Amino acid sequence: MDKRVAKAVKHFWKTRTSQGRAQGTRTGRKDSGNRTAATGGKQLDGFVELFDKLLQEAGLPRDTIFQGRRADVTLPGFFRPTKQWDLLVVAKSHLLAAVECKSLCGPSFGNNYNNRVEEAIGNATDIWTAYREGVFAASPKPILGYFLLLEQAEGSTRSVTSVENHFPVLEVFQDASYATRCEETVRRFLRERCYDTASFLLSSRVSGKRGEYDEPAPDLNFSRMARLLCNQTLALFKSL
Repeated sequence: MDKRVAKAVKHFWKTRTSQGRAQGTRTGRKDSGNRTAATGGKQLDGFVELFDKLLQEAGLPRDTIFQGRRADVTLPGFFRPTKQWDLLVVAKSHLLAAVECKSLCGPSFGNNYNNRVEEAIGNATDIWTAYREGVFAASPKPILGYFLLLEQAEGSTRSVTSVENHFPVLEVFQDASYATRCEETVRRFLRERCYDTASFLLSSRVSGKRGEYDEPAPDLNFSRMARLLCNQTLALFKSL
């Protein structure tokens, strides 16, 4: 598994770098700063492909797993018409699983962190409300997965002061780095049942091109997320 994750990490950084260089070569216009890579997409395809292969190896039929094409990964919502996920498992008109893969890179770690948190909570709230209201017909309760890769850099690992004008920030977040904040946030996604399984990785843009990465939290490692996703999704498939 380590080698397979390392391959996905390497793909992430190489794709991100190449997109940053290539963007604007035809039009002559480039997004400013780090946005040249952020707007390119496809960086996390290595992880999406890995989830796809692991699900197949666990026993899910290939034709039940969807990723890549927009139409294949779009689900109806409750607070909005539709939402595109990174990977879906749909069998016999039943939604069995949905996975979201995200990254968070500098230099604007603060803004990006807040955006990721609001986005993840909103997506979870939307799909669970849609499920409760019968949007997915007779589907069993699907398995929801969340993956986050954070750039390991000076800006993400140093202590950050929070504004506390009116009320104190929760102790776990006080003077915490964005790496610590991300780890605790993803853990709370699980504890509050926003998502059923999740993982959190750290990787620098230099060593990451060699496939190197860190998993700071044993309870949020990739293997654990993949095992739960595969086992529980397969169990739902067999129950149909």
